Amino acid sequence: VQLQASGGGLVQAGGSLRLSCAASGRTFSNYGMGWLRQAPGKEREVVAAISGSGRGTYYADSVEGRVTISRDNAKNTVYLQMNSLKPEDTAVYYCAGRSTVFLSVRPNEYAYWGQGTQVTVSS
Repeated sequence: VQLQASGGGLVQAGGSLRLSCAASGRTFSNYGMGWLRQAPGKEREVVAAISGSGRGTYYADSVEGRVTISRDNAKNTVYLQMNSLKPEDTAVYYCAGRSTVFLSVRPNEYAYWGQGTQVTVSS
């Protein structure tokens, strides 16, 4: 499956962004999906993840309550709505997919990766 992320940009603290990830290839609902991020000097981390059906979700503690992951399997797209953004949310954000319907909180369990989109939050 090929993944194309979009929607990043520069936003002031407290603002919002919506990231989108369009997938092409096989049946999208067969893939657990995640949004991961990597800030300079830090390890890549799973920000949010969603199961193939969309019924299961996971959020990192650092974004819980501010971020919502969702997917539209008819459109082969997964979204990340980010609100109340903080400067510490600044990172390159990646969408990634697994070869299973189950979500994962481990970056190394994702087999397919998009190109990354920069999110910069100014204070």
